[in-house]
Amino acid sequence: MTTDAVVLDGITKRFPGVIANDNIMLRVADGEIHAICGENGAGKSTLMKILYGMQPADEGTMHVHGELVNFDSPSDAINKGIGMVHQHFMLADQLTVLENVILGAEPGGKLIDFDTARTKFAELSAAYGLDVDPDTLVENLEVGERQRVEIIKVLFRGANVLILDEPTSVLVPDEVDELFRSLRELKAQGKTIIFIDHKLQEVLEISDSITVIRRGKTIKTVPAESVTAHELAELMIGSELPTPDTRDSTVTDRVVLDLVNLTVIDENDRPSLNHVSLTIHAGEIVGIAGVEGNGQSELVDAIIGTHVAASGTIALNGQSIDGWNVRKRREAGIGYVPQDRHVEGLLLSSPLWENAALGHQTKAPYSKGIWIDKDGAHEQTETIRVDFDVRTPSVDVAAHALSGGNQQKLIIGREMTAHPKLLIAAHPTRGIDVGAQAAVWDAIRDARAAGLAVLLISADLDELIGLSDTLQVIYHGDLVAELDPAKVTSRELGSYMTGAALTKEATS
Repeated sequence: MTTDAVVLDGITKRFPGVIANDNIMLRVADGEIHAICGENGAGKSTLMKILYGMQPADEGTMHVHGELVNFDSPSDAINKGIGMVHQHFMLADQLTVLENVILGAEPGGKLIDFDTARTKFAELSAAYGLDVDPDTLVENLEVGERQRVEIIKVLFRGANVLILDEPTSVLVPDEVDELFRSLRELKAQGKTIIFIDHKLQEVLEISDSITVIRRGKTIKTVPAESVTAHELAELMIGSELPTPDTRDSTVTDRVVLDLVNLTVIDENDRPSLNHVSLTIHAGEIVGIAGVEGNGQSELVDAIIGTHVAASGTIALNGQSIDGWNVRKRREAGIGYVPQDRHVEGLLLSSPLWENAALGHQTKAPYSKGIWIDKDGAHEQTETIRVDFDVRTPSVDVAAHALSGGNQQKLIIGREMTAHPKLLIAAHPTRGIDVGAQAAVWDAIRDARAAGLAVLLISADLDELIGLSDTLQVIYHGDLVAELDPAKVTSRELGSYMTGAALTKEATS
């Protein structure tokens, strides 16, 4: 007889002007992988925060393994066997893997029993196929390895129910395969997994059951084998699954961005970007594929002006911008969608109209002379709200009140309405749902057709292949391969990104 690991009944959570969860019903069977799908702002994260004790419900009840529970903190949830792996990893880079795993749960108290911790770590690693060196500094780990550390960390604390929030968002296909093998092993040994993901094909591949949430309400729970990705998308957003495919060429012969032998030196006097040359034309999207930490961030920083290149040249529309500061580059027509909207893209406590002005506050309609034009900023932000479907009751709402997808659409709208000549888009759809993805893709495609040059950096390989006119692979700071997006598969692209295909070519 199947028992329930988690039952949420009538969960309701209200915020000022918003009902985030509205009588949510969720039943997760013991020992299953249960996916939760829905648009950004549908209420998934709020629901999981309630289950993990990060915030209380206003109404409703929770049962864990048949016991009525009421969590006041994550510690309460952990004590009942619930662990959460967040989308943004909670690891200390300067500590070892083992130190991160035991941090806050040190065996032996003040006198840490490292031998016991090491033994338990080894047992967990072996039992669930989570291979990682306990003595390596976290800063030296690949993304997939960091994720394994996070999973071991919650298992170390005795979790029987694991919540995984967007676990594949930064993984290449081989790393996704490794993660799914580990999840299946966890399931085989009796663990229950709640899996939040926007990649519907992955949801269907790994899940036993799927619950769809729309606008704070439970829409339906279905067995994974009984539904298709298109049907899931329709349940989530009321339309078919969008794709990023772009095949009609709009590439011109006019060069917008020209990089020649660009080299960036890191704080350890080592090249993080090594003699990179790259050209982007008007109407062209150039995609950069690479495992995180291979020079993508340094490339973006050098172009936008937040890091000074050690050597090489950068030209925008035939004019050298070497030595220009960020403001001058932005005013010359460089648009920027940063990879972390919370850290670089938004002032979360500020209203939307102030966020819409960021980076463009020196020009109309956001300013008049040296003064901010509040009325003009309000009007322009309202235009962005309507044209880019930013769902908010008012442009005076603080940015933190918006869902991730709506925050991202605000940033895209901010950059596009400034009519840039070059758009640097770093992970433009990371962590947003299929509906918001479609809006971002449409905005980029429309601007490309109008002559915009785009540098696209993404961990979503289908997005890179679908949107790009040209694909470049970056590996250890070098551009090592140029691939045809019309011919390459995501698995082949992933092989180049990890260096496996390069090794094979070198030995053949």
